[in-house]
Amino acid sequence: MGDVVITYEILYEILRKEKYRAELQKVEENYYASVIKYLQEKSAILESQAKKSSVFASTELEKTQTQMRNVIKILKELYEKRESKIVQFALFASRSQNLQDTSTMLPEEYAFYCGLKETFDSYRQGIITNLLENKMPDIKLVEQKDLKTEEKTDSKLVLVLNDVPEFVGPDLNNYGPYKAGETQELPPMVAGMLISTGQAKDENPKED
Repeated sequence: MGDVVITYEILYEILRKEKYRAELQKVEENYYASVIKYLQEKSAILESQAKKSSVFASTELEKTQTQMRNVIKILKELYEKRESKIVQFALFASRSQNLQDTSTMLPEEYAFYCGLKETFDSYRQGIITNLLENKMPDIKLVEQKDLKTEEKTDSKLVLVLNDVPEFVGPDLNNYGPYKAGETQELPPMVAGMLISTGQAKDENPKED
């Protein structure tokens, strides 16, 4: 199959097929690269539109931001639909121990599938197989963490130095808009991006 150029309409159609068909749908091998290129192009358009001050540019900026939000939703939903199918696929393969057709999986999805099946096989062998042989389960146990007392360490405090329009972060979530002088708690990658571009200042206490 040839390379596909990603557009909003193509993404919507890929999601529609994935939602309404039971089988994992075939996507082009360059899917991830095409999506990244599409997002980079849209981000460049957003950045260009944000620098213009006309009413027309403001309207176009709003349209592009709305489309970008919709694209993010489509990408997340598409990933989760395929993820759910692959989980069920791996579970069935582990239970039946039959060879499965994995030709519709991307290489990264196949690695995910193999890892899941290996985990399912390991726990099935360690628990139910041992139990049926009058043996205690042989599984490495993991201590459960108390989420209520676990410290939150996944955010970084920054002081916003310049007005920042709404943007899409490296995690494909929307952030902003932010006003100069505000303090914000942001994921480290997003905070680092704003700090490195001079749009924010690190406000976290320095450790001795």
